[in-house]
Amino acid sequence: MSDPADLSAFPITARWPAKDPDRIQLYSLNTPNGVKASIMLEETGLPYEAHLVDIGADQSHTPEFLSLNPNGKIPAIIDPAGPGGRPLGLFESGAILAYLADKTGRLIPEDPQLRWQALQWVFFQAAGIGPTFGQLGFFHKFAGSQYQDKRPLKRYVDESRRLLGVLETQLEGRDWIVGGDYTIADIAHLGWVRNLITFYQAGELVGFDDFKRVAAWLERGLARPAVQRGLQIPSLG
Repeated sequence: MSDPADLSAFPITARWPAKDPDRIQLYSLNTPNGVKASIMLEETGLPYEAHLVDIGADQSHTPEFLSLNPNGKIPAIIDPAGPGGRPLGLFESGAILAYLADKTGRLIPEDPQLRWQALQWVFFQAAGIGPTFGQLGFFHKFAGSQYQDKRPLKRYVDESRRLLGVLETQLEGRDWIVGGDYTIADIAHLGWVRNLITFYQAGELVGFDDFKRVAAWLERGLARPAVQRGLQIPSLG
């Protein structure tokens, strides 16, 4: 039996100790960004240990968490068996998706052209869908809903509809975003599109029923057992 991995060089493990240091350590919460990592880990079957980071209690801005992600956002991971057999700390959900896809050789196309198409859609989500839907949620459901000036809300409603339209066009004639297979491009989007119409309660606001292909794609994705598990990991309960 090999010796357990030494993760003592990562200060985050002092606050969130690793019970199984040979496993990937996931520091997250089941937000739309957080579930990208947990869904990917569930889909690939990689052994991992999940640590709940309560962002509502500002735990992602503690010195220990910032030592792994100086941007103070979840998710983040430590892979004790990173490149060259050395532990690797990694943040940014899109980077985590790409890394785990490369590590396992799964959920990213082998064909170089399709591979880059999958990655471009991961970037599309990170640069467009995520920030826009997040702002829409703020101005529709949270503190921003009290603003008398409704122009910011309209801006994000209009942009959300535009982005959903981009997805709608891309899904014409296909079940998944890239090629014929489910990939990290789909994982990147699932939590955010689901969140838009559930937690943010903005389905009617953006006219989600107009986007039939997106709705069918979301239903297919949410039916996957690994997605169902990943959406709950880790949860505040």
